[in-house]
Amino acid sequence: MDSQWSRKKLAIETELEILQRETFSYFVHETNPVNGLVIDKTAPDWPASIAATGLALASYPVAVARGFITRATATATVLATLRFFRDSPQGPEPDATGYHGFYYHFLDMQTGRRAWQCELSTVDSAILLAGALTASAYFDANTTEEREIRVVADALYRRADWPWAQNGGLTVTHGWKPESGFLKYRWEGYDEALVLYILGLGSPTHPLPASSYAAWVSTYEWKNNCGYDYLYAGPLFTHQISHLWIDFRGIQDAFMREKGIDYFENTRRATYAQQQYAIDNPLKFVGYGKDCWGITASDGPGPDTIKVNGIERQFFNYLGRGVPYGPDDGTVAPWAVVASLPFAPEIVLPAIDYLVHHVDLKKSNPYGFKATFNPTYPDKSANPYGWVSPWHYGLNQGPIVLMIENYRSGLLWQLMRNCPYIVSGLRRTAFTGGWL
Repeated sequence: MDSQWSRKKLAIETELEILQRETFSYFVHETNPVNGLVIDKTAPDWPASIAATGLALASYPVAVARGFITRATATATVLATLRFFRDSPQGPEPDATGYHGFYYHFLDMQTGRRAWQCELSTVDSAILLAGALTASAYFDANTTEEREIRVVADALYRRADWPWAQNGGLTVTHGWKPESGFLKYRWEGYDEALVLYILGLGSPTHPLPASSYAAWVSTYEWKNNCGYDYLYAGPLFTHQISHLWIDFRGIQDAFMREKGIDYFENTRRATYAQQQYAIDNPLKFVGYGKDCWGITASDGPGPDTIKVNGIERQFFNYLGRGVPYGPDDGTVAPWAVVASLPFAPEIVLPAIDYLVHHVDLKKSNPYGFKATFNPTYPDKSANPYGWVSPWHYGLNQGPIVLMIENYRSGLLWQLMRNCPYIVSGLRRTAFTGGWL
């Protein structure tokens, strides 16, 4: 029995190692080596995403630790990236790279200037800065290059003007545009902005006031969905992003102390709610079940409205899909399943196995899983698993690399436990307990 379990455990480890290595190769091949920018999506003439670039910065330590690339190669790429953001133009001009220490969501892969008249994004900037701080924590050698990584990453973080991003309100705005000013939307309601508020509160130079976090928490919604009581957010990724860096096991803010759980347990419940929703399958989509779930912000086969087996179905393209209130069109995102690994391995590992060996979403794909698939949407090539996204997204690749590693070794969590800014941010939001 012991030898059988040992073989099974080795097979699981091997499968995760292969998936992690293949997924990381996106950052090897889809990065501009001159400026470190990472393409948002593997489509022709697509711009870079600052969030994908931040996830790449966080993934290089994993790649070095696992032997995917050398430390020297990683150091060179990280330095090129950090120097680019340090030296790129900051200002109100519409073709700058950033302003007030924040950066535009999408940047031209070559010039690094703003693309598509997009917004200066606060949350994507937070993901970029979290990646820079991860690299700073990992590359700790007393060499010229690694010392510079630490100095530049620190300077980038200190430059972000968090109170400016509040625009006079209590919560943080989604962003700003030079043509029209601040966006009307704010980070309110539980979502991926947890890491944004913690970074903002931890700043030694331009910190958010503690009242901003309290204002954000006041917009939370505690619900019972699919048999689970948890802090609600619909798309699965919103329960995961902040956990890429922060180990929430055993630490609680005032809200979670009142509920008697922590954010880690909350995400575990949200993960189980996703699986239960797929088992219940209220909208009767093809394929949904105990090993086929993962509904989140993702690519999709639409926009299209067609009849499938006599039922008129509406399909969407890129959209924030969610459970249980939708929108839902039968699209499954494998990356969101893998990113749930640390929270519920007992249901995630069988789902990964199903995706690898039964749906075969890795076939002919250089970077692991494609972004999404939809078994309900008829596929012209007679694929038995329906429509499969033709693209990979940097925003999907990073969480796969990082959450497999947090499950295997806890590397990211250990690094960020020692980041003084994360610790300061957590303490200013009144987190207590556990490793704090």
